[in-house]
Amino acid sequence: MPHHDYSPADFGLSPLMFYYEVTRACDLVCKHCRASAQEQRDPNELTTDQSQALIEQIASFPRKPMLVLTGGDPLKRADLFDLIRYAVGRGLQVALTPSATPLATFEAFERARAAGVRRLGISLDGADAATHDAFRGWQGSFERTLRMLEDARKLDLGVQVNTTITRRNVGQIDAIADLLATYGIAMWAVFFLVPVGRGVEEERIAPAEYESVFARLWHHSQRQPYAVKTTEAPHYRRFVLQQGGDPLAGPAGAGDAAQHRGHRAPLGVGDGKGIMFVSHTGEIFPAGFLPLRCGQFPGDSVVEVYQSHPTFRALRDPDRFKGRCGVCEYRHVCGGSRARAYAVTGDFLESEPDCVFIPTAQRSSVSILRNT
Repeated sequence: MPHHDYSPADFGLSPLMFYYEVTRACDLVCKHCRASAQEQRDPNELTTDQSQALIEQIASFPRKPMLVLTGGDPLKRADLFDLIRYAVGRGLQVALTPSATPLATFEAFERARAAGVRRLGISLDGADAATHDAFRGWQGSFERTLRMLEDARKLDLGVQVNTTITRRNVGQIDAIADLLATYGIAMWAVFFLVPVGRGVEEERIAPAEYESVFARLWHHSQRQPYAVKTTEAPHYRRFVLQQGGDPLAGPAGAGDAAQHRGHRAPLGVGDGKGIMFVSHTGEIFPAGFLPLRCGQFPGDSVVEVYQSHPTFRALRDPDRFKGRCGVCEYRHVCGGSRARAYAVTGDFLESEPDCVFIPTAQRSSVSILRNT
């Protein structure tokens, strides 16, 4: 993360993380792919000039966000390293999320580092080849991923490993956590499935199982040499607070190091609230998993959309949430996954469908119902 001092006061003015999907082209066929990525590039992708204009706007936010160049597979885009250099030249910190394909070589990472990338996001969705390769749709993906992790360590690139939890791998939490400890990563980001794109075909875990997974993540956050966070499961923050912990803290004994590497997230970041996403064709969304189109670049300014669009403003106001989320005492630090609420109910302000916590305001009525 670019600013460990980014605070809730910044939510309405600047995102912490800006995700630009530079291409939807990718050689993998991942089972949970948000983008339903394709082999060939879209002819309507933003051009180099348009991408540079987008970068100019991103750099004009009152507080410059971290720019994450994602996809698809960003390595499929010929001008990728030029875009990295351009962004770094505008004062942006740049991260890259390459796919585990033959394009992800040591030489490619070396070029990315020379262009200015300091952080990589690498996906690992199983503790063994059978699980991970089935998930990614390509035999050999697991071995390639481990090689990518080793190459990143050799190049002194900070790494966030992204793992999406589904029915396929929920039993491998501990094994994955221990495997990652051997690669010197900075952050383990555990994603919880949102049924969008090809993800609608995957089976997400049951709401009660989240609590068990949270317990294992909390366990590892205290013991592993890297920080742990969740994506599209902000109720992990509630869980951590219930354990007497600090959702901002890194691993025991390594919290300061994790913070100074720029991987400390502020409390309450979520879709449209510290996060913004622009697609390969310039569509503007609150997040990659929340397909609510709020504008179209270059016709619309990403700064104006982030600061003023009604959807973004609603996402930053937990008091507008409905159902249990709207009365939950943790709504300002959690708020539930707005993307999952939208995917399941069609209303991005509805309750998080995969949370079992009963807010204090509703406990008396629940108790009455149980006793009748």
